[in-house]
Amino acid sequence: MDTDGFADAIREDNRTALSRLGSSKALYALTEGEMEPAAVERAVATLATGASDQFGAWGGELFSEAARAATEHREAVAPDAEPADAFALTDALGEPETAAERLGAFVGWTLVAETLTDQCTGFFTGQADPMTASTFREYSGTIDALRERALDRLADVDDRDAAGAAATAVVQAAYDEYVETLEALGVNPKPVC
Repeated sequence: MDTDGFADAIREDNRTALSRLGSSKALYALTEGEMEPAAVERAVATLATGASDQFGAWGGELFSEAARAATEHREAVAPDAEPADAFALTDALGEPETAAERLGAFVGWTLVAETLTDQCTGFFTGQADPMTASTFREYSGTIDALRERALDRLADVDDRDAAGAAATAVVQAAYDEYVETLEALGVNPKPVC
């Protein structure tokens, strides 16, 4: 598969969803309106635990490394937080079965996870906690590097359509939950600001 532009195509196909998931409202949705450090840490623990469990189950060097990175990130920023029920972003990772689908889903996950991680960086910067903010910044860089490796591996699979559909399914699952949660909280999910 020619993977040149694959991630860019997924970004373009999901531009609105990723833009809104990259807004401060995304963190508000993840914490169900509790914009306090403990609530953010609980959300991070939930996301990281779900990612670690799913990628660990997939196996293989890339996914195992992603699982370890998620576990280490949780231990660094939310060691005492108890994970809640899995978010839709994680649940969507349980659907793909083929190599192309899993790699595509992983790319979709990295796009969402990176935007959420960047929001956490900004949150802890605002909390005057530069060390925690720096840890999130480093994890964002790790996610970016893992995405590049996934894109390299996609070059060895044939079904670009399946990969693209799996990537979009993961992004849209996260976005749908974002919309539903904000609407339940009485917040309009549409404006970016």
